[in-house]
Amino acid sequence: MRKLGLTIMASAAILLTACGEKTYEPHDINHDTDICKICNMSIVHDDFAGQIIEKNGDYKVFDDIGCLVEKMQRDGLGEQDIGAAFIKDAETNEWINIFSATYLYDKDFFTPMNYGVLVFNDEKEAQAYQQQEGKGTLMKYQDLADFKWGIHQ
Repeated sequence: MRKLGLTIMASAAILLTACGEKTYEPHDINHDTDICKICNMSIVHDDFAGQIIEKNGDYKVFDDIGCLVEKMQRDGLGEQDIGAAFIKDAETNEWINIFSATYLYDKDFFTPMNYGVLVFNDEKEAQAYQQQEGKGTLMKYQDLADFKWGIHQ
């Protein structure tokens, strides 16, 4: 009887874990197959790459934050509509959440599709880069919706 009780408790624990909130992790870029869903370019500069992970686990990759934001705008996607969205940090090259990142824009900053927006996990890193370069406008994700990007104005 005790064995049956332990089995039931273990099964209940597994079921409760399975019903928990789903986590979404960024995928590594595959240079042989990953193509930006907006501009159809290969992801060559993966240090600028971004990705949207849908709630069903499918993911879409982008070669520039501008392409990722354009896709979200075209499809009317907000934070509540997707599982997660990630972009590479300009300093660490680590995947970070696009909604909490800090953005730094200047038309002369290099990005693969000339949007001119660099992404930082930490606002202080963005400010330090801004000061070092002597240019750039700090922004948050919400500022990107109606922003006039680089040559894409």
